[in-house]
Amino acid sequence: MDKKEKLDKIIEGCVRKDRASQEKLFKHFYSRMLVVCMRYTSDRDTAEELLQNGFIKVFEKLDKYEDTGSFEGWVKRIMVNTCIDFYRKSKKDPVQIDEDESFKVFDENTSEFDLVDFEELNTQTIMNAISELSPAYRNVFNLYVLENLSHKDIAERLGISEGTSKSNLAKARFNLQKALKGKLKGNDKYK
Repeated sequence: MDKKEKLDKIIEGCVRKDRASQEKLFKHFYSRMLVVCMRYTSDRDTAEELLQNGFIKVFEKLDKYEDTGSFEGWVKRIMVNTCIDFYRKSKKDPVQIDEDESFKVFDENTSEFDLVDFEELNTQTIMNAISELSPAYRNVFNLYVLENLSHKDIAERLGISEGTSKSNLAKARFNLQKALKGKLKGNDKYK
């Protein structure tokens, strides 16, 4: 039996509400989906809580999964939406920071900042720097850069304007570059 057949069998068990199958599915995707949740929070406990909530949704919606695309992509989308919903409902640090269109550190057409200067930094260092961004900046950055969503889609998902999405992305990139340049100059904050 190949990997896809094994996964299909586990999914079938989960649809039947078989606890052993649910545990296997959870363990199979745990580490990859925890990484997804960690991109949206700087706190591991919150990420694990979001992961648990996401898996509850996966199990509740599993009978609606259509085997047309990647199952892992489907699970990931649920995790991302769970994280976004959490921050949209959060009162302590709302997603919409401001509508300041005067903050023009980057041109709107800039798709990526120059990583050439950051070649010596490892992935974990960069992920740590991303996790230090404010939730509003981090969420927009993750959705735009890592999930490849448009500003229009981000605005709809987060309940903000497209201008706020663009502004928050520019500020996220500026703060991320500043943090990573600090690391390159010997600042130990992002080791």
